Amino acid sequence: MDDDEAQGRTGADTPGAAGAGRGGRNPTGAGGGAEPSTATAGRTKAEAAAEALMEQVVERGNMWAAYERVLRNKGAPGPDGLRVQDLKAWLQAHWPTVKAALLGGSYLPREVRAVDIPKPDGGVRTLGVPSVVDRLIQQALLQILQPIFDAGFSQSSYGFRPGRSAQQAVQAARDHVRSGRGWVVDIDIAKFFDRVNHDALMARVARKVKDERVLKLIRRFLEAGLMREGLVQQRQEGTPQGGPLSPLLSNIVLEDLDRELQRRGHAFVRYADDANVYLRTAKAAQRAFAAIGHFLGSRLKLQINPAKSAVARASTRDFLGYGLIGADKARLKVAAGSVQRLRQRVKDVLRGSRGQSLQATIEALNPLLRGWVSYFKCAQVKDVWQELDGWIRRKLRSRLWRRAKRPYARARMLMKQGLTEERAWRSATNGRGAWWNAGASHMNHAFTKSFFDRMGLVSLVDTHRRFQCST
Repeated sequence: MDDDEAQGRTGADTPGAAGAGRGGRNPTGAGGGAEPSTATAGRTKAEAAAEALMEQVVERGNMWAAYERVLRNKGAPGPDGLRVQDLKAWLQAHWPTVKAALLGGSYLPREVRAVDIPKPDGGVRTLGVPSVVDRLIQQALLQILQPIFDAGFSQSSYGFRPGRSAQQAVQAARDHVRSGRGWVVDIDIAKFFDRVNHDALMARVARKVKDERVLKLIRRFLEAGLMREGLVQQRQEGTPQGGPLSPLLSNIVLEDLDRELQRRGHAFVRYADDANVYLRTAKAAQRAFAAIGHFLGSRLKLQINPAKSAVARASTRDFLGYGLIGADKARLKVAAGSVQRLRQRVKDVLRGSRGQSLQATIEALNPLLRGWVSYFKCAQVKDVWQELDGWIRRKLRSRLWRRAKRPYARARMLMKQGLTEERAWRSATNGRGAWWNAGASHMNHAFTKSFFDRMGLVSLVDTHRRFQCST
């Protein structure tokens, strides 16, 4: 990449087009920017650096890393219609103006585009999709702010943190149950991302961020309007999911909850707004449930969702798609709801690949199956993998049976796979439906597991055996 391209991406101070241009940016009063702050009398270098975070945000290397991350994440356009693949050209023309507005504290984010995503258990989750340029700026902010805040987060917090994962969270939950804490306070915060109090959040951010430009920019991101069907709705609370900064802000809000649970000596696991507290008795769990509800309401202005929260035996509650079997030797399993959702997604893929070859259908299924096994690699109950493998192969055999349509074609298909002519004709003319035949011995003998292995179909059993994490 030549120097001109690098400048266009990373904010070198070359002249650019003034104004918003095609991307619809809104810098107001953008002048020549601000000179980097330096330590002055009465201020340490650390204090000076804390008040000059915006210079770190727009620094060349940081912006380059943010740009590459936005490219990798791809994503849909925001309300201005600017696509990720068009971002380079836009920055080459407009980045100097945007950079000056950021340094001058006058940058105004655009509204976010509302996208409603169905929840597995009903209802919808509203995502706020920022413009590509705002995603770039949020990502650059995140890269500077994450190290500042992450060091102070609880060791029991696992969501959206570098080097931490959902698998680590469910393993920690299992270990708490194995230690004798068989009762769980399962906390679901009602509409958490929609009800975050902006003043409470900004007060917590300001504990560690002293650069007024950064604080002002974060508040502007929080208050950016939500565009739905062309109409913009102003927001007084909440931080819609969809932007790179939202997960960090949610952890900052709930850091006080973590500290309260630690102060009380509770064993807990939190992943974003999903929190489980593990106790030894039902009575202790009931007391904790009441105390947590009071704390959330009085300190964070949040409410527990009574329909989804509960005090129960840990083995009866799911966490991050996993379930538990037993207590002393608690083992992780794939929750029944997760299995049902996979079955539905497989059906959706098969429905979308009608008319395609078996090879094309398998290639469409494989990314889903690999990703699913990778997520549930810590499951220790194996039966589900064998059951799902058999069900998926049966779905594919059913498709082959339907595709052949006529008895003659079905008989030829079976003979081609090694069945005798007499058995092939008897099976092809049995008058049964596709699903019955897909599970019958003649189709299982014709299209074995080894046949699908040769076709490249991902086997959940085999893949889980390779991925399985330590117990």
